Amino acid sequence: MPGDTPGNKDLQAIADIDRNIHAPARLMILAYLSAVGSADFTFLLNQTGLTRGNLSSHLGKLEEVGYISVKREFVEKTPRSLIRISKEGQAALESYRENMKEVIEKLLG
Repeated sequence: MPGDTPGNKDLQAIADIDRNIHAPARLMILAYLSAVGSADFTFLLNQTGLTRGNLSSHLGKLEEVGYISVKREFVEKTPRSLIRISKEGQAALESYRENMKEVIEKLLG
């Protein structure tokens, strides 16, 4: 029946999904950072199960769009990266969450 299928208006919520967050690895990273506030690279590496290169690539993308900040320093001659979710990142994650709820509600009702 025509009334039972989602229309273009219902599908617009899918098009509005923030692709910078929607990638599973980036969503995982932001979710962890949202819960703990900040973490070092090794913590995120262990928690996410990503490879060093993959984690580094996703962190670069999140930093590029301003969702995280990365502070690079040396601790006893060992490099350390401290990653923190930004206010913009926290707001984007909350917006993503609300958008996904809308998508699920409209499509699966």
